[in-house]
Amino acid sequence: MTASSSFFTDKTAVITGAAGTLCSAVALRLANEGARVALLGRTLASLETIAMQIRAAGGTALPVACDVTQPDQVERARAEISSALGAPWFLLNGAGGNQASAITTTTEFDPAELAADRPAELRGFFNLNLQTFEDVIRINTLGTVVPSQIFGRDMAALGRGSILNFASMTSYRPISRVAAYATAKAGIVNFTAWLAAYLAPAGVRVNGVAPGFFVNERSRKILQNPDGSLSARGRNVMQHTPFKRFGEASELLGGVLWLLNDEQAAFVTGVTLPIDGGFLACPGV
Repeated sequence: MTASSSFFTDKTAVITGAAGTLCSAVALRLANEGARVALLGRTLASLETIAMQIRAAGGTALPVACDVTQPDQVERARAEISSALGAPWFLLNGAGGNQASAITTTTEFDPAELAADRPAELRGFFNLNLQTFEDVIRINTLGTVVPSQIFGRDMAALGRGSILNFASMTSYRPISRVAAYATAKAGIVNFTAWLAAYLAPAGVRVNGVAPGFFVNERSRKILQNPDGSLSARGRNVMQHTPFKRFGEASELLGGVLWLLNDEQAAFVTGVTLPIDGGFLACPGV
């Protein structure tokens, strides 16, 4: 643990999707800055692993299993967190994700997807499972809206706090194959701006970060081959990334902490900060 006091010392931070690669790194850093960290996610065992790391370093962590798209479960989590750690000062909405059956296997229309003898491995837009499509939109949109409403109520009542939403490069560019995810993440940028204007009179700031390509276990299978070399999609990403590498979770922390810090970003609200190695700046031609 850091020996000196920081802006985050003894303030409660609620992090959804806290067992993920990026949000677990954020949780560890906030705890190191002195924050009391509530870890939310669907699987308690995964959250406990992060909590043990925080406690081993002398920090305070409370893992709480819940589905952040379900208001009743989030309300129960809020009650448990408020009792154990106090009212939240920070809410980081990191819960989200994608599902394979909501991803096309082709980047453009192929007449074969309409054929009666369509190859089993071909999944075009017209073959997407709409229930899965809806599920992806639900976790990435309501998974942000529901916690914002429930935890944001405490922040508004106290007249302070900061909400940070996780967007994506797909928020700005409709990256091929991931229509449901891109649709949802584009909505997160819009919702961030809307909520920022709405909560400004309450003294609550709302911002977002849009990570570029940071490799986790799920994306590694898409962006890299089993031997660690780049897949065709990984090579395509590199063509659009001036830094010519994927991001490391630690490289997200400076932007996140700055946006949360009222002493450093007090006049910043409604923005979504790309942290992307230059991806948005490079059309690849």
